[in-house]
Amino acid sequence: MGGSKVDIKTSVQSARLTPKKIALYAAIAVFLVAAPVYFQSIGNVFMVRIFALVGIYVMLALGLNIVVGYAGLLDLGYVAFYGMGAYSGVLLGYVFQKLVGGADAPLAGLSYWALLPIAALMAALTGIALGTPVLRLRGDYLAIVTLGFGEIVRIALQNDIFGLTNGSAGLPRVGETIVTAAGQKWAFMHLSTTTFTFSKDLFWYVVVVALCLLTIFVIRRLDNSRLGRAWVAMREDEVAAAATGVNIMTTKLWAFSLGAMWGGIAGITYAYWVGFISPESFNFMESVLIVCMVVLGGMGSIPGSIVGAIIIAGLPEVIRGLAQSTALSRFLTPEQASRIGDYRYLIFGGLLVVMMAVRPQGILPSTRRARELTSEEPIIEEENTDLWEVEHKHDLPHKL
Repeated sequence: MGGSKVDIKTSVQSARLTPKKIALYAAIAVFLVAAPVYFQSIGNVFMVRIFALVGIYVMLALGLNIVVGYAGLLDLGYVAFYGMGAYSGVLLGYVFQKLVGGADAPLAGLSYWALLPIAALMAALTGIALGTPVLRLRGDYLAIVTLGFGEIVRIALQNDIFGLTNGSAGLPRVGETIVTAAGQKWAFMHLSTTTFTFSKDLFWYVVVVALCLLTIFVIRRLDNSRLGRAWVAMREDEVAAAATGVNIMTTKLWAFSLGAMWGGIAGITYAYWVGFISPESFNFMESVLIVCMVVLGGMGSIPGSIVGAIIIAGLPEVIRGLAQSTALSRFLTPEQASRIGDYRYLIFGGLLVVMMAVRPQGILPSTRRARELTSEEPIIEEENTDLWEVEHKHDLPHKL
């Protein structure tokens, strides 16, 4: 009973908008708007691309956080859903273009917006198709199966399965194009000035930020729902959760399909932004990096996943970009700067080992998860304090 009381108190306190939180959110909003616009205004498109790329990884980390952080299912093949969304979006885009009259037709630009929910649905269905036979497994066995699934998808894409994926050459093929999304030309014409250009990268940055905000909203609602509590119960003790009436298989499938859905959304957005996809963009190391983002930031934590994505996806690219500037050119040669990206797996591996030893809950863990991984003494002390206050208040009238 005492634990439930503390949980309710913590949930209410964390949901309350304090002046400090409002100031923090306002500062983040100003930064999200001002920073890319500033870099675009000075012609530094590279930094705008980094912002958009980090946003894509934030979506991926938040999606995987549903599976790993909330439901406690170790998925090492998450990048397969990312690739599924990208390839299905591009291939269905060709069909859409033929239906509306070709890539130059006025409605061709709607392909991204029209196919966004379809790609998300296809990725979610793939998650259900994979999860139905394998989610009876746990721990390492589930990790190995999902790892194998991710590699099967990548190899299938590389071998030009059914003649659709064009093998390692990727999509689009020669003579084909991924059309510009509706709204991009309008933004370029109406929001550009003589000294400022509303570029393609800035347009996709805005789209990615909007999708990230939608992702955060949905996941916060899920976290406070009956399904979210079932995920946490299942993560803590699957047998106990089943004994209390949680349908384990259905709960796992919800987590798997929702996580896959956000992977698909990130995939089609990446494909239409970059304008080219190949199997190399969806290899096993991408899955490892996304898992690292969730673990480093804090499993089950939305701010943690965002921070993890910023550190792992954004920091090496920023260092690489700065190395080309005068700020670090004195200390790093271009060759050394390019090697930073190659050594990032070694750096992240060491960083995770240190994190597991020093701060296993991650950089910004969820309150619930942090309490599980730390000493229970503060909780016991709080319970004892509450008990003392109750007894003292009951005794007080008698003394008076």
